[in-house]
Amino acid sequence: MSVARALAITAVTAITQAAHLGLAAPAARACDVALLLSIDVSGSIDRAEYRLQATGLADALDDPGVRDALLHGQVALGVVQWSGTGQQTLSLPWRRMLSMREIARFSARARALPRAYFGSDTAVGEAVAFSLDQFAAVADCPRKVIDISGDGPQNAGFALAPQRARAESAGIAINAIAIEDQGQSIPISEFYRRWVITSDGFVITARGLADYPRAIRAKLLRELARPLG
Repeated sequence: MSVARALAITAVTAITQAAHLGLAAPAARACDVALLLSIDVSGSIDRAEYRLQATGLADALDDPGVRDALLHGQVALGVVQWSGTGQQTLSLPWRRMLSMREIARFSARARALPRAYFGSDTAVGEAVAFSLDQFAAVADCPRKVIDISGDGPQNAGFALAPQRARAESAGIAINAIAIEDQGQSIPISEFYRRWVITSDGFVITARGLADYPRAIRAKLLRELARPLG
């Protein structure tokens, strides 16, 4: 009998014995976080600003620190684009970040992502409702987070409060990037802080779209950090 055949028989015998003893093979580690990136493409976002958002997201995913966190947590990522009433779409369906190659592929798709809607209202409540409905596909991920970004308050669609309550009840966190005009006023940050994020959520302010790449990187690193305790 060859050495290779003897080793194969030994391996099969060990597996059979383990099965009889009720021992299972080590399971693959499930994802730590399902993170849904919900991007505002309403009428206040022009073509150049949309492209800056897509590029900023892709650049953040290419950041070494973000990549390490995505891979370590086997994170599930998806991207939603949203605008006015009835205008929400899952532009990049859920993908598990199981390798650096998969992360690079997702980043490239985000960078080239075509815009879904043009010139419409800002239905934040409907964006949250649609985003909440997407998590049934990643039920095995213990932490679930909606990462919503926007540059204006709600001016269309149904009420926000019931959707935030749905998120709280389901244990889904809502965080936000508030894209403010240049200057000292922060009305969009206050809108997201008061009406959109959950009790365990947070808001990061981007001072104009040019600051978005910095803000999305900081936000991803904070969201992907393992909670203590």
